[in-house]
Amino acid sequence: MDQVHTLVQPVKDFAKDSVRLVKRCTKPDRKEFQKIAMATAIGFAIMGFIGFFVKLIHIPINNIIVGS
Repeated sequence: MDQVHTLVQPVKDFAKDSVRLVKRCTKPDRKEFQKIAMATAIGFAIMGFIGFFVKLIHIPINNIIVGS
């Protein structure tokens, strides 16, 4: 019986903690959502530009090395 209890107890604790977390979570208001969306969009743009410039630099270097 103790073996069953040792297996079930962590699951119960996790479920209890999960319910407590969901109850504390709130939906972001419009201003907070726009702020998060803008930060995400800026991050995507920055990563895109970095990838573009790396590719832009890589193509001529690759052509020099390969010598096509």
